[in-house]
Amino acid sequence: MIERRKARRIALEVLYQKDILGNSIDEIIRVRRLVKERGEIPKFAVRLVSGVEKRQNEIDKIIKEYADNWTLDRMSPIDRNIIRIGIYEMIAEKDIPISVSINEAVELAKIYGSLDSSKFVNGILGQIAKERRSLEDI
Repeated sequence: MIERRKARRIALEVLYQKDILGNSIDEIIRVRRLVKERGEIPKFAVRLVSGVEKRQNEIDKIIKEYADNWTLDRMSPIDRNIIRIGIYEMIAEKDIPISVSINEAVELAKIYGSLDSSKFVNGILGQIAKERRSLEDI
C-alpha cells in the first residue's frame, strides 16, 4: 500500500510537470531517474502515467461531463491530474477497488492541493462512481 501511495505521488508529480512545462513523459522520467530519484521509478507509477497519457482524451471527456461549471483549464493542474489518475485507476486497474482509488486521490489532494481540493476531487470521483456503477460504464 505504501509503495502504491508513493507511486501515485510520483505519477502526480510527472503529470503535473508535463502540464506545466510541456515536456514529454519520457523526458520527465529520464530526468527524474538521473537527478531527483536516483534510480528507478516504481512500475506502478510508470503504468499510471502511461495509462493517463494514452487515455487522456477519454478521461478528460469524463471529467468535463462531471465537473459542473468547471472547464479543465479552470481547474488547478494538481486537481486536474489527481482526478485523471483516479479515473484511470477506475477504468483500467481492475485489481484496485474503486473506493480505494477515490480515497487515494482524496489523500493526494489533501497533501498537494488547496484547502478545497479534497472535497472537489471526492465530489467528482464519487459522482462518477455513483452514476456509473459498473466499470464498463466508466
